[in-house]
Amino acid sequence: MEIERKFVLAARPPDLDAREHARIEQGYVALDENGTEVRVRRKGDTRVMTIKSGSGLTRGEEEWPLEPDRFDALWPLTDGRRVVKTRYLVPLEDGLTAEVDVYEDTLEGLMTAEVEFASEPDSDAFAAPEWLGREVTGDARYANRTLAVSGPP
Repeated sequence: MEIERKFVLAARPPDLDAREHARIEQGYVALDENGTEVRVRRKGDTRVMTIKSGSGLTRGEEEWPLEPDRFDALWPLTDGRRVVKTRYLVPLEDGLTAEVDVYEDTLEGLMTAEVEFASEPDSDAFAAPEWLGREVTGDARYANRTLAVSGPP
């Protein structure tokens, strides 16, 4: 299970380029109305397949590595359902990390951040710094699957 809150940033955080970051290409092989998704992702030399279920704050998630040739075989199946972004890791208080995503292509200009928690009480207790902007947890318009299919909200 993952417990995660999502935000839309109004402005680029200072010194973002100095933070650890990586370019991510992500495509959806299958999407179900109930929130289940099968996606493949390339991040540097790493390739993974992920199945997520549910929506909102708490979701089921299973992930495993893919060999490059398997990723290459699956990638064409994601045509029309992709996002490309650079993910920056920004440390927060209490050992938390904001994963700031700066999108490319048709989503250029959109910046979101996700913060993952160990428990729902930890999530409830989190006081977001002002720079994180507007919270959109559970807003389907900002889910990567929706962005990949429908474009910007």
